[in-house]
Amino acid sequence: MVFPLSYLFFFLTLLLGVLLAISSSSWFGVWIGLELNLMSFIPLMANKMNPYFSEAALKYFLVQALASTFIIMSSSLLLIFIDLSYYLILMALLMKLGAAPFHFWFPQIMEGLAWSQTIILMTIQKLAPMFLISYLMTNSNLVSTIILSSMLTALVGALGGLNMMKLRKIMAFSSINHMSWMLIAVSISETIWLTYFLFYSLISTSVVLLFQTTHLFSLHNITNLNFNNSLFMLTFPTSLLSLGGLPPFSGFLPKWMMIQTMMTKGLIVPLAFLLISSLITLYFYLRLVTPFILMMTPTLSFNMKTNSHTLYSPFLPFIFMFNLLGLITPLPLIIM
Repeated sequence: MVFPLSYLFFFLTLLLGVLLAISSSSWFGVWIGLELNLMSFIPLMANKMNPYFSEAALKYFLVQALASTFIIMSSSLLLIFIDLSYYLILMALLMKLGAAPFHFWFPQIMEGLAWSQTIILMTIQKLAPMFLISYLMTNSNLVSTIILSSMLTALVGALGGLNMMKLRKIMAFSSINHMSWMLIAVSISETIWLTYFLFYSLISTSVVLLFQTTHLFSLHNITNLNFNNSLFMLTFPTSLLSLGGLPPFSGFLPKWMMIQTMMTKGLIVPLAFLLISSLITLYFYLRLVTPFILMMTPTLSFNMKTNSHTLYSPFLPFIFMFNLLGLITPLPLIIM
């Protein structure tokens, strides 16, 4: 897929908005950075040749503009109502993230985006709000609110993706579920949530690249796959199981760090919610892996009479090795 040169300019200003929001010393500067980030992402989403992209861009603009309105209003009332202002800012940041109970917009917008745009929405667009939430973790009441929101987010992300057939919506609810782990990590340690975010970004990007390379958009498209690349046949299921956090793949390493830390902190009830939700999400990852494995078996494949073709992608070896990172070098990453 070829992008115009103007997309590079908007992508650089998008990153500039993230850096400005993170490094700002006032909430007004944060608001400017978030607005720059928003106005840079809208041109990357909108496409006048496709009404679905334009609809997603309009929905995204309205939701993000509403959250930005709460931020600028709360920052103006900060000297009068300190506690209320911080709560409103936290709610606005949760809305920007797509965390529960403000998750309603995230799956709908994900469904109207191209795969390359979903990578930005699931990774880069979460950086600034997550950093800003970490700045608010000095108040015990706000920490309790974050933990409660993360538990609700875990359930929404797990139950919402059970009956989904569209892969973009499955990735959306997967992102919501992983957001619950990152919200808990933000309330505990900045190093842990950055590590989790790094692993999540790399694994989810690898899964989306596989979907984009094979032109997969729904669950029934998997049965039509007909590739004779053995490396792809190994990489596809390992990437999905790694995203689900199944040991010994790389996606389990940040979750194992979180489990150890939450047990040390005594967060038993939130940990139970997160583990149960992860088990449910693993079910709809297995829904993607099972038909793929069955269709690749010669005796069960419906594509035997058609000529298979070879898939060439330079990303496959790197994706496969990264997903097996937990199997190759588990001890240094677990101990840290």
